[in-house]
Amino acid sequence: MGTVIAVTSGKGGTGKTSVTAAVSSCLAALGYGVLCIDMDIGLRNLDISLGMTDRALMDFSDVLAGRCPLKRAAALNPSIPGLFLLTAPVSLPPSGLDEQAMNSLLRQARADYDYILLDAPAGLGAGFRMASCGADRAVVVSTADSSALRDAQRTVGQLERRVARIHLIVNRVQPKLLRRLHATIDDVMDTAGLPLLGIVPEDPQVMLAANSGHPLILASHKGASVACLNIAKRLAGQRVPLLKIR
Repeated sequence: MGTVIAVTSGKGGTGKTSVTAAVSSCLAALGYGVLCIDMDIGLRNLDISLGMTDRALMDFSDVLAGRCPLKRAAALNPSIPGLFLLTAPVSLPPSGLDEQAMNSLLRQARADYDYILLDAPAGLGAGFRMASCGADRAVVVSTADSSALRDAQRTVGQLERRVARIHLIVNRVQPKLLRRLHATIDDVMDTAGLPLLGIVPEDPQVMLAANSGHPLILASHKGASVACLNIAKRLAGQRVPLLKIR
């Protein structure tokens, strides 16, 4: 049975979608079957980070409503075997969102894929609740600034009611900025109140790869790409040291 992972953030701008895409790509590159589901209705962007802007024709509402089976709706990445995308609808379905139907979709996905990563919208709205309702574990993506960490704490408070295993990814880390703030990654972990899954450095290759339509792992082999590969390995149960960021 596959594992469903909700990737969340307390606020926008933390790079959650980029992390979701990069870690998903790395899991597929390691040989796992991976389904990414964009849960951000109306503001979907996961297809851009995966290099799949012209690939996803059906969305998860088509599957929930029974208009299309999951296997046909999930689009295969053209560059990375084993990596699939189920995108979000451009608007809220007239019937609203049904958590029971989403749980049914996720049960089917567990049977077909090794990992299912749900890219939850920022905040604590309906999309967040849908993403966390059937998750086996959750990841909170935050930057090291105080406002992002405060919102991450609020997110953790909601997740603890729904998900047993929750970890932190600190994204867009700038060591010089941390030093100026007299802060460390340990301080960030203490503030968020979560065990650390990984740290990802600030890396211009993330934006360059997305704008060129290529998954990060195919565009770069250092920096954020290596950090996300390490995170993927940890999710798969491997013991990997944290990336040293200078």
